[in-house]
Amino acid sequence: MTAAQQDVDRALREHAPQSEKWAWRFRLLKAQILVSQSAYKETLVLLNENLPVELASTEIAVQRKILQGIAHRYGQQFADADKDLEDAQIISNALPLEFLCRVLIARGDLEVDERKYVDAEASYQKALSIAKQEKLSILEANILGNLGRLSTSQEYFDEAIDRNYVALQLSRSLNMKSSVTTILGNMGWGYFQLGDFDNALSFYKQAEEISEEAGLTGYRIFWLTGIANVSYVNHDYASAEAISKQALELARALDDRETITESLNRLSQISLETNRIELAEQYNQDALQLEEAGLEHFGTLRSLLLSGRIASAKGSFNQAEIFFRRVLRDRNSDTPVRWEAQARLAKLYDDRGLPQKADREYRRSINTIDAARASITRDESRLTFLSSGIEFYEDYAEFLIKHGRTEDALKVAELSRARTLAEGLSSKSVALATTATTSKIKPQLLAQQLHSTLLFYWLGYRNSHLWVITPSKITTISLPAESEIDSLVKPYREAAAKSKDIFATDSTTGQKLYEMLVQPAKKLIPINSRVILFPDGKLYGLNFETLIVSEPQPHFWIEDVTLTTASSLSLLADSVANRTSSDKRLLLVGDTVTAGTNFASLPQAADEMRQVAHYFPASDRTILQGSNATPASYLGSNPGQFSYLHFVTHGTASRTRPLESAVVLSKEPDGDSYKLYARDIVAHRLKADLVTISACNGSGTRAYSGEGLVGLSWAFLRAGAHNVIGALWEVSDASTPRLMNELYGELAKGHDPASALRTAKLSLLHSKDVYRKPFYWAPFQLYAGS
Repeated sequence: MTAAQQDVDRALREHAPQSEKWAWRFRLLKAQILVSQSAYKETLVLLNENLPVELASTEIAVQRKILQGIAHRYGQQFADADKDLEDAQIISNALPLEFLCRVLIARGDLEVDERKYVDAEASYQKALSIAKQEKLSILEANILGNLGRLSTSQEYFDEAIDRNYVALQLSRSLNMKSSVTTILGNMGWGYFQLGDFDNALSFYKQAEEISEEAGLTGYRIFWLTGIANVSYVNHDYASAEAISKQALELARALDDRETITESLNRLSQISLETNRIELAEQYNQDALQLEEAGLEHFGTLRSLLLSGRIASAKGSFNQAEIFFRRVLRDRNSDTPVRWEAQARLAKLYDDRGLPQKADREYRRSINTIDAARASITRDESRLTFLSSGIEFYEDYAEFLIKHGRTEDALKVAELSRARTLAEGLSSKSVALATTATTSKIKPQLLAQQLHSTLLFYWLGYRNSHLWVITPSKITTISLPAESEIDSLVKPYREAAAKSKDIFATDSTTGQKLYEMLVQPAKKLIPINSRVILFPDGKLYGLNFETLIVSEPQPHFWIEDVTLTTASSLSLLADSVANRTSSDKRLLLVGDTVTAGTNFASLPQAADEMRQVAHYFPASDRTILQGSNATPASYLGSNPGQFSYLHFVTHGTASRTRPLESAVVLSKEPDGDSYKLYARDIVAHRLKADLVTISACNGSGTRAYSGEGLVGLSWAFLRAGAHNVIGALWEVSDASTPRLMNELYGELAKGHDPASALRTAKLSLLHSKDVYRKPFYWAPFQLYAGS
């Protein structure tokens, strides 16, 4: 853009004196450059001169009015922008359709900013029809990107993702950097609203890098603000503050009031979170001054919400309530602002000693989050959504614990668990996820029916909790903050996954984790009893069996208890009600043909297949092996008829798009497809008592708020399997056949999957060879389904 501006300035000096027509053409080019940099004031000054009469009905006149309209829109002077575009449309009626198309695009952009979403959709669709008819590919790409932005503005996130991906593909094929950065940034915004902060950060960073390279300063500050927002929600306040100040400085240089206000609001939030109330108030007042002067229209509700928080922090409760109520009365409040205002109001009431009012507002906040989530149809979008609202579940649970309502707090925590998983099962399971039905769950009865102690974890930014549920009582135990727990979990898990002898090298960390996570509940967990874990956050990636108990002599916890991992109390209660099939039919898939793929052959796969098959009569087993083990053959086998499914092959885990995780099979005879994706597994119903994924990373690599690890294990549970064995890390081809032989030998004796898997693991742990290390037996975990 810098080079372009130098060229156009040189052209103006050389050619403007000779021809008014060429002077205006170059002036319009310069205006386009300035607008792309959000320099709307300079644009308006440049275009302020009246056109010569002979140019008043030409394409130059239309482009001038469009650019004036865009500049006025950037300055939030919407009435002026509307008048500019009305004039442009009148002139365009006598010109080729391309110019009407450009007017309609600018009109749609203005209508989105004015929240006239129906009108914006109509303008864009009419423009899109013209672009396709006239084969205006560049304009078509712009319109598709703008439609994505419109969908995100309306909180139609599934639709926005689809539209943006189409627009991105077309824009990249045309090498349109400005469109690419806009679409990438808008995708970051959409993923942020969905709570998918990993994807949001990735798209924001891509957009920011391209903007900086291209000299698109105005675009760049938008995406810097997005990066700051992701840092903030991840509690990285130092980074969020530094990036927000950088964005604020750039925005002030361009007089970009929207970004100025957003940066001021973010800095105010950071100051509140770091207990700098006076600084928070100063940032808030700066933002409000812009808004009260009528210079900024987009950040007002966020600023009012912050004003309420600041007043509450200063003890001005009546003033704080007024601010929160103003936000809730405003019809322009978007959903996240609304649920936050309700939760902040609830905390305000609690601080004022009004717990009944606080409880009512907390429930309203949770219901608002739930209603927003219910409007999303795509599983991958639902998986991440609670990340943006989980803070307020946490606040509500803390409120209930504070007031001695520990079981109610447990049920609030349960409300956030495994929602997407439950919704994919029967209509009965969908009902189990609702507020009304969750309130009917009897956790102690569930512990009694399962002859188990239930350990339900909740990790929070400030406080964490463990509910210990036995047949006789529910006990709540306070735990350290999530960051303190994570600082131990990550290195310990990595050490086990790298084949280290953690009993010898990392025993101190293993003991600390046991003392932190289990020791407080030790008296409620008898030796040789059953324990069902409901992890949270990074705990999903930790195998609790590897924790080290120091007394009477150091040993792994697996030697004391039989462990199972579950997603939610609701689904576990449903599993108790479901009768296990007496049918013992096996679908055995693996020992694939790896030629032409990036996956090495597994020398022991055939041996494992033989050993597993040995436990089932020939009439009760179906084997898909070698070139017959293809995705199509699995899907065509009617997998719902089998009580056991066993996969002996590679697995992949996608962190950013977990339903792209896959079982690696043989290539289809008529194509290159060889992956059985999680999204396809989900679509084919199962009734299996046990699915075993003897593959790497079968459990997934990313934990989602409320859902846990999402990958192949989750997909098989989502399809209806009662139990799934999946791996947390890369498994050994050498030891796995031995472990699986022990597993199926125990199952053949009539033992349940949890007991059978524990016995198989102990056989390796108590061996005298290298297989005693957790690397060989600890990756496999049993997940209980419905």
